Amino acid sequence: MITIGQLARYAGVSIKTIRVYHDKGLLPEPDRDASGYRRYGASDAVDLIKIRTLAEAGVPLARIRDLRSATDEEFQQSLRTIDDELTARIRDLQTTRGRLRRLAAGQLSPLPAEVCAHLEHLAGWGFSPRWVDLQRDLWILVFATHPELATTLFHDQAETLADPATRQLFLDYDRAYDLDAEDPRIDDLAHRIAEATRNRYGPHELPGQDAPSEIPALIQGTVNASSPAWQRLDTLIRAQLNA
Repeated sequence: MITIGQLARYAGVSIKTIRVYHDKGLLPEPDRDASGYRRYGASDAVDLIKIRTLAEAGVPLARIRDLRSATDEEFQQSLRTIDDELTARIRDLQTTRGRLRRLAAGQLSPLPAEVCAHLEHLAGWGFSPRWVDLQRDLWILVFATHPELATTLFHDQAETLADPATRQLFLDYDRAYDLDAEDPRIDDLAHRIAEATRNRYGPHELPGQDAPSEIPALIQGTVNASSPAWQRLDTLIRAQLNA
């Protein structure tokens, strides 16, 4: 028979914790001996280690108390459930740790890796930092609002930009930012973009056509707000595609 202090040291908990377990009904409190001390046996040590293990796994004390009266089969099933919950928590913690490490390295991004790589390619192709930032912000919004469609839309744009001739149209679009809205070069660019779009998608299948209408509206509305030249360019392209 051992004292509460010896039990606490053996099980790796504090005396205060043992007393809390007594108060919560998790660990029976033994009677005092002739000297007035409470004495604990081997079964108490085993029970205390079980309680500590479950508590460290995040199991609420009330649930641990219920397990005390469970059958062996119910107890084993509960342990399997707790194990599954702990596995999910570990996975979530590993994901969080990965984000923390990327944050420390200045690499935290709310976008998939392939989108981040694509944005880096834009800079290498000669697009302005303004265009790269705009594309990043737009894809963040699309992935946040319509994750089920965002990947398909992204792959379509990435495939479009893989063609040098089409990529040049986007570069010209980017560089039209500072033009006067009535500059004749905008008319020529609108004609070339509309023609390239019809050649790629045909007269009846335009990009984003199957997506909810707010996606293209969201994207184009943000683009148009940046530049009067871009706003007129969009108006001309739409008119020619709808003609």
